[in-house]
Amino acid sequence: MLESGDAAPEVSAPNQHGDTVTLDFSGPTVVYFYPKDFTGGCTIEANDFEEHLPAFEDAGVSVYGVSMDDVESHADFAEEEGVTFELLADPEGEVAAAFGVDTDEGYTDRVTFLLNDGEVVAAYDPELADPAGHAQEVLEDATELAA
Repeated sequence: MLESGDAAPEVSAPNQHGDTVTLDFSGPTVVYFYPKDFTGGCTIEANDFEEHLPAFEDAGVSVYGVSMDDVESHADFAEEEGVTFELLADPEGEVAAAFGVDTDEGYTDRVTFLLNDGEVVAAYDPELADPAGHAQEVLEDATELAA
């Protein structure tokens, strides 16, 4: 798994609308990996990031969610949960692999990265990334970084 100080990987993936997104880590960016659409913890986490999205945007911080679900699943999940930030489809685990995120079970570990100026600023341990309240913790760190 990438750690603080590591170079940000060059990655592209389709979002929930089917548009290819190439991540640009020149400014503060949050990339959070989650196991699966429509599951309890993942829904809590997506809603948490969505609730805090205006504050992330006010601080100039981009937010992306990534799982191994496909575009159609992401589209349905985003519509049902009201998720407006980009959910990246990574069914082959290529984005996860670029970040060193485990996919051995057929889904990604729950882990979040804060990136800026082309490098990883923080990696949040998957064992400690409680879906409830996690976005607030990342927001505080991202806001400090953006200041």
